[in-house]
Amino acid sequence: MRDYAVIGDGRTAALVARDGSVDWLGLPDLDSPAVFGAVLDAAVGGRFTLAPSVPYQSERRYLPGTNVLETTFRTSTGTVRVTDALTLHDETTLAPMRELLRRVDGLAGSVPLRWSVQPRFGYGTRRTRIVRRATVPVATAGHDALAVCAWDAGDPTCAGDAVSGHFELAGGRCALLAMPFAHQEPLVLPTRSDCEARLEATSAAWRNWAQDRLYTGRWHQAVMRSLLALKLLVHAPSGAVAAAVTASLPEEIGGERNWDYRFSWVRDSAFTLAAFLRLGCPAEAHAYFWWLMHASQRTHPRLNVLYRLDGGHRTPEKTLPWEGYRGSRPVRTGNAAARQVQLDTYGELMQTAWQYAHAMGGLDRDVARRLAELADLVCTVWQEPDAGIWEVRSPPRHFTQSKMMCWVALDRAADLAERGMIPSRHLERWHAARDEITGFIEGRCFSPERNSYVRAADGDDLDAAVLLGHLYGYGGDGHRMRATISALDRHLRHGPYVDRYSGEDGLSGGEGAFLACSFWLAESLARAGDLPRAIALMDELTGLANDVGLYSEETDPATGDFLGNLPQGLSHLALISAACAITAAGKDTVR
Repeated sequence: MRDYAVIGDGRTAALVARDGSVDWLGLPDLDSPAVFGAVLDAAVGGRFTLAPSVPYQSERRYLPGTNVLETTFRTSTGTVRVTDALTLHDETTLAPMRELLRRVDGLAGSVPLRWSVQPRFGYGTRRTRIVRRATVPVATAGHDALAVCAWDAGDPTCAGDAVSGHFELAGGRCALLAMPFAHQEPLVLPTRSDCEARLEATSAAWRNWAQDRLYTGRWHQAVMRSLLALKLLVHAPSGAVAAAVTASLPEEIGGERNWDYRFSWVRDSAFTLAAFLRLGCPAEAHAYFWWLMHASQRTHPRLNVLYRLDGGHRTPEKTLPWEGYRGSRPVRTGNAAARQVQLDTYGELMQTAWQYAHAMGGLDRDVARRLAELADLVCTVWQEPDAGIWEVRSPPRHFTQSKMMCWVALDRAADLAERGMIPSRHLERWHAARDEITGFIEGRCFSPERNSYVRAADGDDLDAAVLLGHLYGYGGDGHRMRATISALDRHLRHGPYVDRYSGEDGLSGGEGAFLACSFWLAESLARAGDLPRAIALMDELTGLANDVGLYSEETDPATGDFLGNLPQGLSHLALISAACAITAAGKDTVR
């Protein structure tokens, strides 16, 4: 999985392998069925290959300040460069609904290349029919259509359910492949000049966006690449932010922990809004907050764990008859975790609203009323067991982090009420419930033997998620929190890697180290005053990205292989948060 880069256009995104194969692409949107899914089944998933037909070595990068990918192939006879982008376009001009462009530039000598487009509509469940329109091959299935336009890239050949070609490119020459797509609308067949103009405009648009972002601290390159990756997860029509581009990439090779992450988790909301506000993305912050308010209104006063990118709340989990990544079954789409009770979501949503209110100077009256009602609900539900932030499929428990985030929910609600930003008629009740939660956590969720806050009440397993209580300002015993940081550092950390928790979770097999937890530990060390160790850990962590600066959800500590879905928004969000906090702590130390 380390071999994948990602490109996108604010509507959907594609995985591009180091060998030039596009192995994942949902169309028309990020959470739509994949038309290319070879990452999950090489035989039936579909892909778009493009590479030299002779042995080669490859290297790649993103064009600086962009999400446009550049792969250089070196052979014994010459060198070519492939530039890949999902293009951005002006809504005022006629352009394809979605468009994948692949430009090949000859740099030296002469290189033979082959390409093949193998679309599989509806996860391969719908029959693909290929016809020619004005000599251009067009693949169709129902209301979907995609074309394969080739200029100086050989004559396209249609065979079965694939369109292929081969050509030889000399230094100084340029070939272009375009794959325009349409869904329930006419298919636009572009001209070469229009495609080339959109490719240049796409690069310029990404550079213009990136240059206006605000970050001057340590690990600048890693922070900016993380922000660009996060921007690829923003669904522009709604403002929602997906957790990842992909579905069902395994947390353990051959295991069953394979989930669809193409939805927006409330769990990620506070980190997301903080990143947008800190790094100078007010438009994204505003759009995301209002999407979140719209989506959560549909289930008010209860919160769903996750919502669809269009704000819907039904995400039924289904299984595809696919092989899975390296034989990891089942291959799931949809996510049944949406039906779970996860009490931490109330704290994250209230933290998000608190940040937004302070940044914008207030809240809409209806939003303010709903937040007060949410706080009223927390006064009751905090006493319930739940599935916890890690969405375990074992029986509900009284997870410590869930209780801490309920404390955060009431603390932030009280602050907003005291500032006149939300109704305050139940303020005393919120204070009383917050104190009750403190008593529960301090009385039942700290182990003297472990000298640490534990995973769940009356237990002794550890959980890195309790670090979020520290990061969000849980006001319990500060000495205990510092001891907890030390305990987690000793028992869950292996080099730069940190496990999520110890103990069972209702699923068979294991998983890799959860990268966000490593960044949470680095940030916690800095906030606890151990700046040298925080910096040392961050230096290690920023070296764990793949060659184009991306992170997955997890990593196998033994091999360094990526595990889970990618690029994983929470990993990149945790990196941004840690970098900002450590940079700020360093400035405070200097003062």
